[in-house]
Amino acid sequence: MRALVDSMDAGHPARPAVVLSNNADAGGIAWAKAQGIATEVVDHRPYGEDRAAFEVAINTALAPHAPDMICLAGFMRILTGGFIEGWRGRMINIHPSLLPKYKGLHTHARALAAGDTAHGCTVHEVTAALDDGPILGQAALQVAPQDTADTLAARVLKLEHRLYPAVLRRFAAGDRTRISIAG
Repeated sequence: MRALVDSMDAGHPARPAVVLSNNADAGGIAWAKAQGIATEVVDHRPYGEDRAAFEVAINTALAPHAPDMICLAGFMRILTGGFIEGWRGRMINIHPSLLPKYKGLHTHARALAAGDTAHGCTVHEVTAALDDGPILGQAALQVAPQDTADTLAARVLKLEHRLYPAVLRRFAAGDRTRISIAG
């Protein structure tokens, strides 16, 4: 999130409208407040298994800020098809693997266990299928023999901070052409 906001210079086609989290203690909330960016917190826990009610609360919190799009970053909640449909074509996410490989969690450990020589991250449009929307950009690096899941995660995170802002700039300008970045 910080990399996205920091990339929004005067020539950028987007501006941050609000930073929303389901965790009041998220570091991004405090950082956004310090930058003068509006923030909202919608705790998922009171909603239990009622994801639709949680998503109504998210949309209610977003409404006064009138965002044109949503950039998911570290939001580890599965959204329903109904919510996603309301934001179709206007919601993107970053995922720490070279999709379609390793959808879901523990991507770095899974890449190492499989003996992959390349790994990276993907920015994609969000659809109802988990980590399965149209790919907007990927950044790849070579897996080092000494990599652990933690070292690989740290290396991929640096790529994420380059890839996501580059894709956002294009996406916000209406360009959905896929881009690639080598690490």
